[in-house]
Amino acid sequence: MRCWPASSVSSKTSSVARACRIRWAPAAFQDLDEIVDYIAAQDGTGSAVKMYLKLKKRAGALATHPARSRIVPELRAVGVTEYRELIVSPYRVFFRIVGTEVRIVGVLDGRRDLEETLVRRTMR
Repeated sequence: MRCWPASSVSSKTSSVARACRIRWAPAAFQDLDEIVDYIAAQDGTGSAVKMYLKLKKRAGALATHPARSRIVPELRAVGVTEYRELIVSPYRVFFRIVGTEVRIVGVLDGRRDLEETLVRRTMR
């Protein structure tokens, strides 16, 4: 089973999508915590909660149509095509589709250099 529209039930109904299970990697949860902590320190708890809910809601929507998201351009340029991203401005939610799962592997600031960020991440 894959997790994108599978079939039409009838001409009077819309496509039936098979839902993927969303799985957050520990590093993605850590990214989310760091984002929330940063926003809370800069703009207050209300803004932090708002961004947290926005990121979780948009990431949750990947359960039905993850393949609509683009392949990460910087990775595609070097031949890596299994990672996709969802833009939740100014953040980028990185994920892979593996069978019936959407595996969220990171949430990074889209204003930062991806290569530099990934190098620093490997040193954590």
